[in-house]
Amino acid sequence: MAATLELESTLTDRYQTTVPDAVRRVLKLGKRDKVHYSVREDGLVILSRATEAEQDDPVLNSFLGFLAQDMQQNPERLQAMSSALQARILLLTASIDVDLDAPLSEEDE
Repeated sequence: MAATLELESTLTDRYQTTVPDAVRRVLKLGKRDKVHYSVREDGLVILSRATEAEQDDPVLNSFLGFLAQDMQQNPERLQAMSSALQARILLLTASIDVDLDAPLSEEDE
């Protein structure tokens, strides 16, 4: 019988944790990789490396499929974005600075 490795990690105040080094090595995880959680009825949680298919958002994929179908069926409805609208969008977002690596704020959790 294969030996079982049991490890622990601690949750921060923001409910974040560090995946232990041994687990990262076994799953071949690197920075920014995604993990997948399978939760069973008995409370057992299985952590694995997420595959590309698991990273897809089913709701977003459904919406994008709907848009693609609508564009194919009704190409006459497509309109180019006006330069005025493009300028307005740039004006409204010019001062917004986004850091995708920054931790979530309390209100965003």
